[in-house]
Formats: sequence, C-alpha cells, structure tokens
Amino acid sequence: MQKKPKIILGIDPGTIIMGFGLISISNKEIKLMEMGVLKLSAKLDAYERLEKIHQTVSELIHLHKPDSFAIEAPFFGKNVQSMLKLGRAQGVAIAAAMQAGLAVSEYSPKKVKQSITGNGNASKEQVLKMLQRMLKFEDEPKYFDATDALSVAVCHHFQDNPLMQTEGKKVKDWKAFIAQNPGRVK
Repeated sequence: MQKKPKIILGIDPGTIIMGFGLISISNKEIKLMEMGVLKLSAKLDAYERLEKIHQTVSELIHLHKPDSFAIEAPFFGKNVQSMLKLGRAQGVAIAAAMQAGLAVSEYSPKKVKQSITGNGNASKEQVLKMLQRMLKFEDEPKYFDATDALSVAVCHHFQDNPLMQTEGKKVKDWKAFIAQNPGRVK
C-alpha cells in the first residue's frame, strides 16, 4: 500500500506580492505541485490586502491540504514601516495556517538559501537554478517571490527530514555521532 505523499506549503510574505510554493514528498522524491504569486494592488487599503492574503492562504490550504506550513521570516531592514507591514502580512498568513490546524515553521532568508544552495549569501538566480535542478522544472517565474516561497517549502523538508537529525543532541566528533546513531552506520 502506497503511503500518502507529504505536502508542504511555503510562503514568502509580502503586502504587494506574496509568493507561494507547494511540494509533495513521496518515497524521498520531492515534486513541484504548484508555485505562484498573489499580486495585490497598491491602491487597495492595507487591511483589504491583509484580508486577501489570509483568504488566499486559506484557499491554498483548503485546496491542497498540506501537512506542513513554512514561512520566510522577515529580514531586518532599516525601514521600520516596511518591517511593520511585512510583519502584518506574515501574521495573517500564519493565522490562516494555525486556523487550519497546521504547525508553523519559520526560516530566515539566509537559512533558506543555505539549505538550497549551500551558501547563505546566494543570489535569487542561484536559488532558482538549484530549484530547477532539484525539482526538474524549466519555467522561470515572472516574480522571484514564487521561487522564494518554493525554496522555503524545500528548506522545511530538509530541516524536517529525520535523516538529517541527530536526536536533537549536538555531537563533538564522529565517534560521538556513531555512538548516538548506531542504526545509521552501514
């Protein structure tokens, strides 16, 4: 009997453009389900935009029934007003996930880039190219927000992968690692 694929929804929050990406994991294979953006008019009232973000995330959750929800943490910039707006967008997306009973995981942009490319300072283009190789797609989305969200979902999979965990304990050397993980030695 085939196990149900695990589905992860990744979100790149934004008040004008919010990216989303969905992946499914089955038999250790990661597949792209969908990615895109919610583009909101700057002419809309700020609260109407927040409502649209909440509504869109809720619809994505209802439609795809993800097992996990991951979101990119806002990076600390110099503009306090921008940070406040971004935090609100992130908050309503998180609220939609929690309302649907999903646990929320948050990752810094640096952690996401490191997880995908091995370099926390990678460019958006490098992240896109790596995602294209990993998930076997050729399309180049119009907005990097879509691939940013997709990379958050993939990052969450890598962080949530039991093969990458060491029972939550740090080890100082290989000998200690082997002692803690005898089942992983071949």
